[in-house]
Amino acid sequence: MTSEVIRLRQSARAVLLDPDGRVLLVRFDLTRQGIPELWACPGGGLEPGESTLQALHREMIEEVGLTIEATPPHVWRRRLVGPGLVAGYDGVLEDCFLIRTPAFTPRGAFSDAQLAAERLVELRWWTVAEIAAADTVFAPRDMAAQVAALLTGDIPTEPVALGL
Repeated sequence: MTSEVIRLRQSARAVLLDPDGRVLLVRFDLTRQGIPELWACPGGGLEPGESTLQALHREMIEEVGLTIEATPPHVWRRRLVGPGLVAGYDGVLEDCFLIRTPAFTPRGAFSDAQLAAERLVELRWWTVAEIAAADTVFAPRDMAAQVAALLTGDIPTEPVALGL
């Protein structure tokens, strides 16, 4: 009996919620993967030797310009396995952390060229109603329901396992 080793790209993402009940999302250009656009929480992959929380802190500075002061609650985990999701890997393991923050204009340390190299093309604050009404792809697909639960105070003590 042989066991197959699955290599997952680990990433850290932030569910950034402002006092008006909006969530900050990133639009990725994934046309090379057959998806015209994908909106997801900001964040990204762990660098060698980096913990999930270290990656979260670094990614927030790079992408949105936010310094995280405390350890945020770990609210979601997505494990996706399939071809073509992440080059060089069999899938992705995303850990998402809840950060409540005043509204701000996101502008990270990365230049526009650096952001484009990561296929990040836009940052935008969304309401749950806007997400529910949008004709676009969100990751996770049930983003509106997941954000609505957080906004009503349903903060899990263990990360909720999310699918596609």
